[in-house]
Amino acid sequence: MNIIPEFNDEIFKKNLTDQCLTSSEITKHILTTAKEVKSKKGLFMVKEASVWIEEAKKRPIPNMLFSEFWHEGELCILFADTNTGKSILAVQIGNSIALGEPIPGFKLEAPKQKVLYLDFELSDKQFEVRYSENYKNHYLFTDSFLRAEIDPDAEFPEGKFEEFLNASLEKTISETQCKILIVDNITYLKNDNEKAKDALPLMKHLKTIKTKFNLSILALAHTPKRDATKAINRNDLSGSKMLINFCDASFAIGESQQENGARYLKQIKARNTEIKFDSENVMLCQIVKPINFLMFDFITHANEQAHLKTLGPNQAEELVFRAKDLKNEGKTQREIAKELNIGLGTVNKYLKA
Repeated sequence: MNIIPEFNDEIFKKNLTDQCLTSSEITKHILTTAKEVKSKKGLFMVKEASVWIEEAKKRPIPNMLFSEFWHEGELCILFADTNTGKSILAVQIGNSIALGEPIPGFKLEAPKQKVLYLDFELSDKQFEVRYSENYKNHYLFTDSFLRAEIDPDAEFPEGKFEEFLNASLEKTISETQCKILIVDNITYLKNDNEKAKDALPLMKHLKTIKTKFNLSILALAHTPKRDATKAINRNDLSGSKMLINFCDASFAIGESQQENGARYLKQIKARNTEIKFDSENVMLCQIVKPINFLMFDFITHANEQAHLKTLGPNQAEELVFRAKDLKNEGKTQREIAKELNIGLGTVNKYLKA
C-alpha cells in the first residue's frame, strides 16, 4: 500500500527529472516533501510529542496577570450575578496591568501593557462617577488604559449587527495595538450566549482574535439565578457547557450571605496552573472607594461554606410547600425559581420531595 501516493506517481518523478535532478536528489526531495505533508493532516498539525515540547520550550512561560486566576495568552471568563461587582473588578484588573502595578493581595508578573476595555454596560457618566469624588477630583487613568463603548450614531447593515460588531472589534484592536482585551460583557457579542448553539460561535470568535492578535482576553458573563445555599460551580455560568469548555481559565465572584457587602473570588477552571483558590480557599474582599477609585479590597482567605446562605429546618420546609403550591397553580419551574429566588435545580429537588 502506498503511504504517500502523491509522491510516487510517474508524473511527479518526471517533473523532478525535467529539473535535471539526480536520482538521489529526487529521493531526498520526495522524502522532505513527504515529511512536510505528513505533519499536516487537513486541520491538524502532527509532530512527535518531543518536537512539540522542544518548540514549546522556546516560548516564554505565561506570566500572571491577576494571580493564578488569569495568565498571559489566556481567554479567561469572569462570571457572577448582577450587581456583584464584575465591572468594578475588571476595570481594577485592567488598570493594574496598564500601570504594571499589582493589586494589593494579588500577583502581577507581566510588564505593563496596553489595555482595551470594551464597556457595553455603563455610560460615560456612570463610568465617571465611579472614578471621581461625586464628579470632582477625578482619578487619572494612564494613557495605556483605553475604554470603548458603542457609538450611538454609528450606522450598520440591517440585520448584521453581530458581523459589524466583530469587524469593528478587530479593526479597533489592530489600530490601538492593545495586548489586553476586556469585554464587559459577552452578551453583546452574541444574541443569546445562554444557548449552546450560540455559545460555540462566540467562543470560536474570541479564540480566533486571541490567536490572530496575540491577545490576553478577559470576558465578563452573567449567571442565571442561582441557589445561594450552594457553592459556585461551572454550571452557574450562562451557556456553561460551551463557554467553560472553550475558555482557558475561569473564575467567579460570589456574594457573601453572612458578611454584609463582602465578596469572594473563586477559581473555576485553570490550564496554566493548579486550582489554588477553591471552595476551601476563596479570596474574601470588600468593595471600597478610597477617594476616587471604586475597587475590591482584599481582606483574607476564607472557606466558601462560611459565606453561603443557610436555611433552618422550618425555612427549608416552607420553601418545599411553597414550590409545590406554585406548581399546582400552573407555574413553570423557571417561574417558581424566580419567585422564590432559588436555583432551578433546587426547585426540581423540592418538587420531588
